[in-house]
Amino acid sequence: MVNLIGTYECKADAKGRLVLSAALKKQLSPILQDGFVLKRSVFQPCLEMYPMSEWNILMQRVNKLNRFVKKNNDFIRRFTAGVKIVELDASGRLLIPKDLQNFAGITKNVVLSSAVNIIEVWDKDNYEKAIDDATVDFAGLAEEVMGNVIDSEDGIS
Repeated sequence: MVNLIGTYECKADAKGRLVLSAALKKQLSPILQDGFVLKRSVFQPCLEMYPMSEWNILMQRVNKLNRFVKKNNDFIRRFTAGVKIVELDASGRLLIPKDLQNFAGITKNVVLSSAVNIIEVWDKDNYEKAIDDATVDFAGLAEEVMGNVIDSEDGIS
C-alpha cells in the first residue's frame, strides 16, 4: 500500500501540464513507471490520482459488484466516467486532460494534496475554500470518525 505525505503547490501551463515537486516525485519514485489513473472525485470538485497499484485494488472491489443490479451498474458507470491513465512525460510533467481540468476548475494554480494512498488534484482557490469550509466543524468530524478507534496493540487512540 502506498502512503503519501504532504500538500504541494504547482502551476499548470496553458496545455494543463504540471511539474511535480521534487519531494512528491521522490515519494512516488518506486511507482512512477507504472503510471496513474486520474478521475473525478465523488464528493469534491477535484480530481483523484491513483497510483496504478491502488487503482487495481479498488477495481477488485468494484468488480465484485453484481452488474445485473441496476444501481450497481449505474454506480460503476458514474464512478468510472472520465477516467484516464496518465504518466509523467520525458520532462517530468503530468498532463491533466481538458475534460478533467474543466470538472475541477483547474486553471493555473494547482494544489496536489496527499490523501493517504492517492493524490487529490485541486484548483488552489477551490482547495482553500474546501479547507476553510471543513475547519468549521473539523473537531466534531474528527471525534465522530476517529473518536472510538483504538489501536489494539498499544492502546493509543
